[in-house]
Amino acid sequence: MTGAAGGGGPRRVSAAAKGGGRSRSAQPRAAGSGGGSEEEEQRDGGVLFLVNKSGFPLDGQTWERMWGHVERVHPDGSAVAAAIRSAACLPSVPPVPNYKLSMSIPEWLQAIQTYMKMLQYPLHSVHCCKEGLKAFCLCPRLMETAREMTRESLPIKCLEAVILGIYLTNGQPSVERFPISFKTHFSGNYFHHVVLGIYCNGRYGSLGMSRRSDLMDKPLTYRTLSDLIFEFEDSYKKYLHSVKKVKIGLYVPHEPHSFQPIEWKQLVLNVSKMMRTEVRKELEKFARDMRMKVGLVPGFSSRISPSAWETLEFHILSLGLFSACFLALDEGGQRRLLGLKLWGCCTAPN
Repeated sequence: MTGAAGGGGPRRVSAAAKGGGRSRSAQPRAAGSGGGSEEEEQRDGGVLFLVNKSGFPLDGQTWERMWGHVERVHPDGSAVAAAIRSAACLPSVPPVPNYKLSMSIPEWLQAIQTYMKMLQYPLHSVHCCKEGLKAFCLCPRLMETAREMTRESLPIKCLEAVILGIYLTNGQPSVERFPISFKTHFSGNYFHHVVLGIYCNGRYGSLGMSRRSDLMDKPLTYRTLSDLIFEFEDSYKKYLHSVKKVKIGLYVPHEPHSFQPIEWKQLVLNVSKMMRTEVRKELEKFARDMRMKVGLVPGFSSRISPSAWETLEFHILSLGLFSACFLALDEGGQRRLLGLKLWGCCTAPN
């Protein structure tokens, strides 16, 4: 890679320079070769492109050299640069929402969803966020990815929206978050989608991102989990999608440094082969069990799947039992009690 002016990048060497040993700057200019272009090339060190060495934010000299480079290499460089630099309505970076004590939970969730919509959904197949985002990563890694989303302000897809929603609602212990995944069929192809389910004060709703406005966020007004799922199913029917499977995960811990990975599919329903009454019965039983287990073990769920147990067991063995279980606590007595309780309830499944 070549450097900017004054850098140590490689220089082009002409045939005369090879023979006579003279540098490029000592070579005479050919007649009619365009002295202005040669001067600019000399000033920029003969590089093919510019490299920012001043860091961010850009300093004035680097900023002007960048626009000068655009004017030289673009066919309509001067007109394009002038149009962009004189534009009055350039897109701005959306500010990250801040929770205020005067805000209600529905208002806070609406502020989060509005922020996600300002980031927009990408209309291409390329993920704009950090490469390597894996759904099975531990919470600290996912929360760091969410912080990068807020810094970069790039478009996000459904999975990134779920992680970002978890990150922005971590400070609200009364808001329970859980993933909801859908597998649908349309025109011979299968499609997958995920949203973040919300439960607060006896009502269900959701946060998320989608190309379709009725397949992402839902207001916090649904009395039961089955009502929320059936609302998504009805929305899919508008686009001629048939829902094949619905997967419901466990409540996500509010502790951002928890070593428990997100459980994405604690309940899997093959809704295409079930009656709505059967689906409602299974969903309500699962929702009841989830509500009853809230608060038994702070920061952890008492139901751990085999895959989640293996990951948790690995970190307990690698970091030590008590260091893994007591990471977020301060008081010595609470540490000892929570550690014994966690070790007693998190028994390996059969």
